[in-house]
Amino acid sequence: MIERFLTQTHFTSEEDFKKNLHFKIPENFNFAYDVMDAWAEEQPDKVCMIWASERGEEVYTTFGQFKEQTDRTATYLQSLGIGRGDKVMLILKRHYQWWLAMMGLCKLGAIAIPATHMLTAKDIEYRNQRANIKAIVCANDEYVTTQIAQAMADSPSVKVLIAVNSAAQANHPVPEGFHDWHKEWPEAPAFQRPKKVNDNEDTMLMYFTSGTSGEPKTVGHDYLYALGHLATGVYWHNLKEHSIHLTVADTGWGKAVWGKLYGQWLAGATVFVYDHEKFTAEKIMRAMEKYHVTSFCAPPTIYRFMIQEDFADYDLSALEYCTTAGEALEPAVFAKFFERTGLKIMEGFGQTETTMTLGTYPWIKPKPGSMGKPSPQYDIRLLRPEGTDCEDGEKGEICIDTHTGKPIGLFKGYYRDEELTEKVWHDGIYHTGDLAWRDEDGYYWFVGRADDVIKSSGYRIGPFEVESALMTHPAVVECAVTGVPDPIRGMVVKATVVLAKDYEGKAGDDLVKELQAHVKHETAPYKYPRIIEFVKELPKTISGKIRRVEIRANDAKKQ
Repeated sequence: MIERFLTQTHFTSEEDFKKNLHFKIPENFNFAYDVMDAWAEEQPDKVCMIWASERGEEVYTTFGQFKEQTDRTATYLQSLGIGRGDKVMLILKRHYQWWLAMMGLCKLGAIAIPATHMLTAKDIEYRNQRANIKAIVCANDEYVTTQIAQAMADSPSVKVLIAVNSAAQANHPVPEGFHDWHKEWPEAPAFQRPKKVNDNEDTMLMYFTSGTSGEPKTVGHDYLYALGHLATGVYWHNLKEHSIHLTVADTGWGKAVWGKLYGQWLAGATVFVYDHEKFTAEKIMRAMEKYHVTSFCAPPTIYRFMIQEDFADYDLSALEYCTTAGEALEPAVFAKFFERTGLKIMEGFGQTETTMTLGTYPWIKPKPGSMGKPSPQYDIRLLRPEGTDCEDGEKGEICIDTHTGKPIGLFKGYYRDEELTEKVWHDGIYHTGDLAWRDEDGYYWFVGRADDVIKSSGYRIGPFEVESALMTHPAVVECAVTGVPDPIRGMVVKATVVLAKDYEGKAGDDLVKELQAHVKHETAPYKYPRIIEFVKELPKTISGKIRRVEIRANDAKKQ
C-alpha cells in the first residue's frame, strides 16, 4: 500500500530516512477510497479493526466488511442531506460508528468535526455558530443529547441530529428530534460514488482544540493531512500488517486520528479499540492481555498510572513496541516502564495543527525525556524571539519553516480567523508556541509552552524540568509546576502534586521538605518548588493535557 505514496518505503538509518522520505502525491487523494477501499479490494478478509467494550461486546471487522459499512454510512448521511463541504460534528465517545462516520463523510467530501462527549450546551452552541455546522451525530447518551437539544435554540445552521445507540442498548429510544441511526442506517440504499468528491486542498477535517488557555481554536486540515500520518503509523509506531495497535485516546481529541485511523491503516495494521467510560490502568492492561496487543501508544499520564501496577499480574508478552505523545515524558517513567517490560517508550511531538513533527523513530536510540529528532516532513527550526536560529543547548521556540511551501500534514489555518492564523504563521514560519532546546546530537528536549515558563529572580524555569525531577520520587504519581507571583522574586515555583497511594496519608510539612530537598538534588537548586500543594487530581483538558492555566487562575483567586 505505502509504495503507492512514497518513492522509497524501507529505511535503515536516520540519514536514509531524512534524505529519502519523499511523497508521491495523488490527484484528488481521498483516504476512504484510496486506502480503505483499496485494502478491501486487495485483502477483503483481513481484520482491520477489533472493537471491544468494557460491557463484554466484541466486533471483528474485515476490510471488506468495512467498505460495505462505510458505503452504507455515506448513503445514509447523503439521504439526510449531507454532501460535499457540509460540516458534521461527531460526538461519539469510542462507539464503533465513529469510524464509519469518519469514512462515510470522507466518501461524500463532507467535513468531519470530532468533539468530546463532555461538551456543555454552551460549548456546542459555540461550535455550531463558529463552524456553521449542519449536522451532529452523537452517542445516545442522556447527558450528550440533552446538551445538544439545549444548544439548538441558538444554532440555526444545524438541520440534522442523529443519535447512535451502542450494541448494548440497540433498542433504546432516541430523544425527539433525533434520527435513530440504529433503525435507519440498515435501510440505506446502495451507494453511488459522487462524480467529484474533493480536491487535495479542500478541508477534510476540523478540530476545536481543547487549548490550555482561551477559547477553542478551529483547526482546519486538508485531504493530504491523512497521508501525512503515514510517517506516524508506519515509521513512528513501527507498524506492520500483523500489528494490533492500541492508542488510548478519546475520539474527540486529535490523537484519535494520530493513533486509531490514518497511519495505522496505511500500514495495513489492525486497529484495536477499547470502549470504556472511565480509565483505569487495570482495565487497559487486561484488554491488552486478552487481545494480544502488539503496539501501544498513550499519553504520559497513562504510563504514570500503569507503572503503579504489578506487571506480574498481566501477560503482556505480545507487546512489541510502545510510544507516547501529548506531553513530555519524564525520564523516571521511561526507566520504570523499561524495568518492568524491557520496552523503551519512543516519544513523539506534534500538535492538533500538525502531524508528528519530532520523534524517536526505530533507528534512533531514545534518550529518556527527549522528544527525538525532526521528521523529514518538516523543516524544523529552533528560533529565538527575534527570529534567529538557536545554538545547541540554547532554549528557543520550535518552529516550522514553510518558505518552500506548506508541508504535508500542516494545517490550513484557523477557520474564519485570519488574524489568529497570521499571529502564529507569518513570514514563512509557523510558530508552535512550544519551547525546547537541542543537544549536540540533534535531540530536542521539551521546556514548556512559551506562556508556561516561570521567570524567577532572573532565571527562566521550564515547568517540565521541575516536574521531571519530582517524578523521580516514589511519592509522586503526577505533578504540575506553575509560577506564583512574589513581590521579591517576581515569581516563585509551585508544584501541585498527586501522591501515590502509599504516601496519601503522609501529606504534610515533612513530605514537602523531603520533596524540596529531592528536587534540589536532582536538578539545579534554584528550580526547587518553594510551594507544594497536594491534590487528589490535576485539572486537565479532555485530551489529557494538564491545565496549568486553571491552577494559576485558582491561585490568583486565593490571593
